[in-house]
Parts: sequence; C-alpha cells; structure tokens
Amino acid sequence: MKKLISLVLALLMCTSLLVGCSSSKPDTSKTEPKPAAETNAVSPSAAMLQEIDKTLMAQLAPLPEKGKNEKIGVLIISLTNPFWANMKTCYEQAAKDLGITVEVLTGTTEGDTTSQLETLMTMATKKYDAIIISPINGTNLIPGIIQCNQNKIKVINLGPGVDTKALEAAGGHLDGKITVMFDDQGRLCAEDMIKRLKDGGKVAILQGLAGAAQSEGRTAGAKKVFESAKDIKVVAVQPCDWDATQAYDATKAIVQANPDLKGIFACNDVMALAAVKALKAEGKSGVLVYGVDFTADAQASIKAKEMMGSMTYSSAIYTKAAELYALKLVQGQTVKGPIYSPITLVTQDNIAKFDDWK
Repeated sequence: MKKLISLVLALLMCTSLLVGCSSSKPDTSKTEPKPAAETNAVSPSAAMLQEIDKTLMAQLAPLPEKGKNEKIGVLIISLTNPFWANMKTCYEQAAKDLGITVEVLTGTTEGDTTSQLETLMTMATKKYDAIIISPINGTNLIPGIIQCNQNKIKVINLGPGVDTKALEAAGGHLDGKITVMFDDQGRLCAEDMIKRLKDGGKVAILQGLAGAAQSEGRTAGAKKVFESAKDIKVVAVQPCDWDATQAYDATKAIVQANPDLKGIFACNDVMALAAVKALKAEGKSGVLVYGVDFTADAQASIKAKEMMGSMTYSSAIYTKAAELYALKLVQGQTVKGPIYSPITLVTQDNIAKFDDWK
C-alpha cells in the first residue's frame, strides 16, 4: 500500500504539459498525468507520453485508415543536429507502424537554405503522396512548396513555420501544419530560472539562426519574462546560428564582460551544452543553463547537474502525428486548424522521471 501511495504521489508531481487544441492555441495551464490506478501503474514518463498521445490523437480525430504503403517524403533541417537525427529515426519507426513508406531527406548543414530548397525541388518531381517539411527559415522553401502544389503533392509544415503570408503572395499554400508553441518553450525556461534566482541577477540568451521561427519564438518568450521580472537584467541576446563553436565563444565573451552572470537560456541544446563547456573553461559555477530539445547529451548533462533544464516534447508521438496527418489528407479527410504538440520542462528536479522518454 505504501508503495502504491508513493507512486501516486510521484505521478501527481510530474511536470506539467501544455495541451493543444485543434482550433486555437493550446491551453498552457498545468495538466498532470493520471494516477497509477488509471494508467495501469506505468512509469511517470510513460504516463505523460500516454497523455501527449491522447492529446494529439484527439486533435487528429477521426484517425485515418491504416496505410496502404502510401509514399510520404520528409524534409528535415540537418542530420548534424542530434535532435533532427533522432527525428529521422522516429519518422522511420512510425512509418513502419502505420503501414506507409517514408523517405527522410535533408540539406547539407543546419544553415544551408539553398541546399535544403534544392532537395525539396527534387522531391517535388517524385511520386510522393505527401511531403512533410521543416524549413530552416520562414521563406527558403517557398519555391519548392509552390512546385509541390503544382504537382498535386500535399504539403504539411512541421515545427519551424513557413511564412504563410509570403507563401500566399507567391501563389502557394500549405495543406496542413503541426507544431509546438515556441514562445512557451522560452517562457517556461525563463520562469523556472527566475524562481531559482531568488535575488535576481544578470541573464543572457543565446539565439539560433536569425529569422528561424523556433529561434525567434523561444527568444521572444524568454525575453518577455526576463524583462518583466524584478531584479533580472538581460545583458546579452546573442545570435549563434545553432552552432556550438559560436555559442562557446559567445558565452566566454558574455561571462568575461559579466562575471556575475546568473543564467543562460539557449534556444537549443547544442548551444546550451557549448555554454556549459565555456563556463567550465572560465572557471564559473552556479550559472543556470537551459536549452531546448532534450537531446541525449542534454539528458546526461542535466543528470550530471551541469545544465539545469531543457524543454522537450515527444519526438516519437510528434512524428507519428505528422504522418497520420499526411494520411488523412491523402485519404481525402480534412483537419481543422493547426495541430499543437504538448511540451514539458525537464530539470534537475524531475530528470529521474524521464529515463524512458522518447
């Protein structure tokens, strides 16, 4: 009985999820996993994954029929980033489960907009039933999307957003969108950091690529919280192009100019991990570092009490939902509004609950 009570309490203390809805932005209020009795006594992370799956499937309802070997193309940003490498694996596994064929392609590097567009232009000439795209920035894939439109290939935008006004002005359109609330990712990290900085202090933001929706949204969300907080001063907002070397150098420069720095929010884990290394090189301790994506390296860093936290969502469920979205469109069904994936913050406090996260 004592073990059961302890498990129930543990589940009730799990990190909150941001729940999306099919017709508007998701409710950002706290959502707790159901007690063990209602989840067949699964682990805390498994309970959260069940809730995420439930939320996304509800937005996609009614679900499509099982695939009949439909061919879906996927264009991601870069395999040099562990997050996108994992997304490729998740797309391929989900496709096997759904009965479809998937081909995941990418440009050469994370900032090579031309290479990514060239890849999409080639994909537009192939016999795909639908293509799922994650652009480097809001406009670089517009000519390729238009080519897909002309070739009657459904296009779904996952994650980083396409500039829909620019796309419409050029005569193109998207057939669907599935994403997360990027500003909430930054907001939640900043709010958690402020709670830990009881006496306030100086903080910095390491941005990704200029113009990339996820970088702009995460930065805006964090900056708004920092600037509205008492005794918090933002001393730097530094673009680092998702690059570890740039983030390392930027962190060293920021710390040298602000030796009393208290916190860093990086717009992805690659830059957050580089910031941790730079702080060590400068002999600095006690600086709270947050990232986004919850990569395997970030998970290890949080466990080692280096990074303080990272924002995450389930890549396995996210990719499955995107492929189900594509199937719905191919089978002639419709989806109302964007689909939003729930997100959650992993910190040193709750990292033990995420050992089997996927």
